[in-house]
Amino acid sequence: MSTSAASHLSPSYPDRAAWGTAPKLRAWQQEAYDLYFAAERRDFLTVATPGAGKTTYALRIASELLSRGIVRTITIVTPTEHLKRQWADAASRVGIAIDPEFKNSQGTTSSDYMGVAVTYAQVAMHPALHRARTEGRRTLVIFDEIHHAGDAKSWGEAVREAFEPAARRLGLTGTPFRSDDNPIPFVGYVEDGDGALRSVSDYSYGYGPALADNVVRPVIFLAYAGEMKWRTRAGDEITATLGTPLTKDQLSQAWRAALDPKGDWISQVLRAADRRLTEVRRGVPDAGGLVIATDHETARAYARHIRTITGQGATVVLSDDPDASKKIKSFAASEERWLVAVRMVSEGVDIPRLCVGVYATSVSTPLFFAQAVGRFVRARKRGEMASVFLPSVPTLMGLAGEMEAERDHILGRRQQEDGLDDDLLKEAREKKDNPDVLGDELPFETVEASATFDRVLFDGGEFGTGADVGSPEEEDFIGLPGLLEPDQVATLLRKRQSDQQAAKRKAAGTEPPPAVSPHEELAGLRKELNGLVGAWNHRTGQPHGVIHAELRRLCGGPPIAQATSEQVRERIAQIRKWATQRSR
Repeated sequence: MSTSAASHLSPSYPDRAAWGTAPKLRAWQQEAYDLYFAAERRDFLTVATPGAGKTTYALRIASELLSRGIVRTITIVTPTEHLKRQWADAASRVGIAIDPEFKNSQGTTSSDYMGVAVTYAQVAMHPALHRARTEGRRTLVIFDEIHHAGDAKSWGEAVREAFEPAARRLGLTGTPFRSDDNPIPFVGYVEDGDGALRSVSDYSYGYGPALADNVVRPVIFLAYAGEMKWRTRAGDEITATLGTPLTKDQLSQAWRAALDPKGDWISQVLRAADRRLTEVRRGVPDAGGLVIATDHETARAYARHIRTITGQGATVVLSDDPDASKKIKSFAASEERWLVAVRMVSEGVDIPRLCVGVYATSVSTPLFFAQAVGRFVRARKRGEMASVFLPSVPTLMGLAGEMEAERDHILGRRQQEDGLDDDLLKEAREKKDNPDVLGDELPFETVEASATFDRVLFDGGEFGTGADVGSPEEEDFIGLPGLLEPDQVATLLRKRQSDQQAAKRKAAGTEPPPAVSPHEELAGLRKELNGLVGAWNHRTGQPHGVIHAELRRLCGGPPIAQATSEQVRERIAQIRKWATQRSR
């Protein structure tokens, strides 16, 4: 979402440290807090990257509104049952008693409480009740991840009906973008010049500024390719290599084969991720890992792999588990190594010690990806770094390479951005979050699935030259220290890649260079472009993701991971043109 009234403000005050002792607010929180009370608006929308501290900021505003008598009660609306309890726990620490167990059937809550926490679904079931409660006393409504209010037209209408009478409404989101045309209640939209309406925020604090302020962790993405072989229903065996150009059907099936618990790909990646977790624990002793699975059956199978690898059991959290909230809370407070979940921890759940992730799901919407990665970026102290392992799939590579890109909610767009649709997430949940759907319904049977290390992505750049699993080249990146500042991460990645390239040249000796295959040529062009982007970043200070986005805008085409050789060459020519013009 775009920043409107806050656009003239810097991401953080230069004289205020991004890290401070509680209850001192972080720089962005104080800035947004001051702007909120300067604006004195009934509706205020704050967009802040996952892990930045939206809960603390919102509760500080709530405390002030209560103390000034502007509101008398609070309603917090969340996407999940677990988050109701999480908000109530956080509110209790600042002296605000919130009832997370409020049911529609109660009608009212105990006078011991200053407000309630409810879910969007709960509001949709009885909007008239919540409207009556809102009309009864001057109410502040806090919408946690307000984009959920547009999940379905009925939800949006219910939220509007229930909370239209509120004295104040504070919208919060870390992932505001959607790909449907359902407007989000109490969010403003403006024309963007292309016949569409673009959402507008009152304050925005993206991942890039948060990383610069050391509010969130830097994230490195470790991508794994590999050879997949599967058998179709007709009995034909098909082989494809993940990480090379594939048709849409080939990619879909190769991706599914990689995630199949019966194949070696996922066990090899889990083993690599556990090695990474061990390394991270040298500097962050309680660091934990999270595997995000597509469905119940594979989640349980991945947990069995983890027991084989580590000799320890993993905590498994399933969406229909009545004890899910207790398990998440217990894991967050423990020093256990691994948590495996389907979707309970994809958004909002606060487990700050999560440092290593495995993206073992076929859901690839920008919304879900951002929510998933958001589980690993919450920093507790300077230098902590997050590592996310994922399949070498163009869609995921594009999303990982554009971590800093800010997206808005657009109504009336002419086509889906990047060909992705958040409806796919809903469909995936309905079809794949059910252990009875798999098995005989699969259109193919995995025969073999092996992994190879592909590359590392960080800050819009790509590093690594490809290597076997367990090789010294892979270990160069698996073994990165777990405590590094963002600039140290980039410097060390460049050095590791340079050393590997030098070693390969030395090993090649005087032998003539082999013929370059199309995928090798494309990989070389990508690395050349990323090197130029890195140089431009040092000259201008612009984030890598912003530079890549501007090159895409000028030259056209998809993200770098999906671009053709010719499209990458055009971007190389464009950035060289910038360099020439700047040097004049």
